[in-house]
Amino acid sequence: MTGNPAAAARQKQPAFDFSRLDEARLKAMLAAGEDIAECYRVLKKTGLNIVGEILKGQGQFYELNHYPSGDVYDRDTHSQYYYHAHREGEHGHFHTFLRQGGMPADVQPVPEAAGRDWPSGKDAQSHIVAVSMDRYGYPLGLFTTNRWVTGETWYSAADVCRMLGRFAVDHAYPSWPANRWLTAMLRLFGPQIEVLLHERDARLKAWAAEHPDRDPFEDRELEVLSETHIDVDAQMEAVQAELARR
Repeated sequence: MTGNPAAAARQKQPAFDFSRLDEARLKAMLAAGEDIAECYRVLKKTGLNIVGEILKGQGQFYELNHYPSGDVYDRDTHSQYYYHAHREGEHGHFHTFLRQGGMPADVQPVPEAAGRDWPSGKDAQSHIVAVSMDRYGYPLGLFTTNRWVTGETWYSAADVCRMLGRFAVDHAYPSWPANRWLTAMLRLFGPQIEVLLHERDARLKAWAAEHPDRDPFEDRELEVLSETHIDVDAQMEAVQAELARR
């Protein structure tokens, strides 16, 4: 499906129990995987890839700069993302967010947010997950980060899981295939992202217990909280196999 020239060399995706997912979700994941394949197909016809779509017309590529300049934002869904680079072992990664206007009405920041200078009201935003990319423009993995990394407002894993399905960028800037691809990636790998979010909170809680004299949300020694390798083809094969089993 992917046509990724480096796919054979990447690390394997960890096993996941797809039998615990209901049929409706599995079918939604299958549809998302088909969207991903379609994005690859139309880009490959002209020698393009997902990362190249984000960087086109942006000039010199600098580490830590956001691409495209000014980020990508969907005013209808309040979804936001940007691409940048600063980690070894990857070309760069996407950071995905949901802003306050797109969140479920009843979600609130964690109690620890009280009295802090974190974004609030309509400026509040939650980081959902980061998608790591290789130099060919294909995904390598998913990871979550600490609050200070993105300057976000912190919500519990349970609430961010509720936000996950609301992430969607449904316009053509900077690239319709890239936006459609990223939206579909969060659908296809939704179950793994939910696991990562709960691991994120567990890691933060454990760190706080181990370092009671330090603020875990702002500790520069604590950056990536959870991470996993992913493989689009392996995910699709597993989803198809589970649907066939039923």
